[in-house]
Amino acid sequence: MKFFLNGDNKSYLRGLESEFGESSNAIRVELNRFEDAGLLVAKVDGNKKIYQANKQHSVYKDIYNLLIKFVGIDEIIEKVLCRIGDLHSAYVIGDFARGIDNKIIDLLLVGNELDKMYVYSLLEKVERLIGRKVRVLIVSAEEAESFTKNNPHLLIWHCDTNETAVKL
Repeated sequence: MKFFLNGDNKSYLRGLESEFGESSNAIRVELNRFEDAGLLVAKVDGNKKIYQANKQHSVYKDIYNLLIKFVGIDEIIEKVLCRIGDLHSAYVIGDFARGIDNKIIDLLLVGNELDKMYVYSLLEKVERLIGRKVRVLIVSAEEAESFTKNNPHLLIWHCDTNETAVKL
């Protein structure tokens, strides 16, 4: 999940070791397997080897779509985002944007005059459907940059195309 839910995530061995609380040997073995398979690309930066998903790999989109369905983001898009009115964009933030599995999905909804009570009622239904809690932060377009700037975020919906940014 770390690399494939948000393809822009980058990390190195020691960072992953502290993030996941696993031994560096176990993590190194898995990183090597993914790199050998071409699913991860690595570059050396000083004395660190930085890993990132290979978005050019033929199965990257399939893995990404599978994770979106596994997490339940596809249901959030279908059952909530497409029904709440003047929504400008929607982001997954928090742990999932960093590629860390969690029982809580954090959403940042950007829009004006969104009916918060309706949003929350739809989210209750989605939570039962996907078996995860969903926390929502609703902000105006002017406020959005302060939440996304310098913080991991994953765009899942944008009104310019009136489609999901996630291709399911």
